[in-house]
Amino acid sequence: MSASKNRTSRTPGKRGKNRREPGTGKPRAAATGKGGRIAAAVPPRSAAKPKPKPARTRVDTPPNVERVPAGAGAAISEGSKVPSFELSDQDGKLVKSRELEGKPYVLYFYPKDDTPGCTIEACGFRDTLPGFSARGVRVLGVSPDAVGSHARFRDKHGLNFTLLSDPDRTLAEAFGVWVKKQNYGREYMGVERTTFLVNSRGVVHKVWRKVKVPGHVSQVLEDARYVR
Repeated sequence: MSASKNRTSRTPGKRGKNRREPGTGKPRAAATGKGGRIAAAVPPRSAAKPKPKPARTRVDTPPNVERVPAGAGAAISEGSKVPSFELSDQDGKLVKSRELEGKPYVLYFYPKDDTPGCTIEACGFRDTLPGFSARGVRVLGVSPDAVGSHARFRDKHGLNFTLLSDPDRTLAEAFGVWVKKQNYGREYMGVERTTFLVNSRGVVHKVWRKVKVPGHVSQVLEDARYVR
């Protein structure tokens, strides 16, 4: 007997007789390929699931300072309007920018209470305050230090003008004085010593950036003669 007679013949469609169409319960038709062979059923591809969108983070404007567009702080210069703000002074009392309008004022930013350069600058404004007052000009210092630190700084050196607390650096950023600094090869963010002379309409009259402390207060007092 030849080898071909010993082979068992396969009945087309037998392999898939128990298969049924999903959802209907009806028998699934057998698919045949070349030579009558049954082709393996290919399961339908499931639709690709869309990737979830990342959650959007909401950023709220701090309540004490008006929102300033990104990069606008660096553009604050002579002729710019001062951003609106409300900050606490050394006694915890709120000082509002709109209440300052009507008279010119000095707004000077310094890095830290009771450090050598900042102490010399503060004492310079203390000693020349009668000259500023004679010109109708108020003096306000601003740093990231807390209210309590300002109070100790005032008491220690007998400071006779307002110190504003800007712990979140919001006003410093709005004025463009919160910048990257370098010291002995180390980079860090800090306040760039800067003074703004503001007129009675809340418009910047003059700006001194990267202030060198010696002689600076005298320069500001001289220019205060011309601000209205």
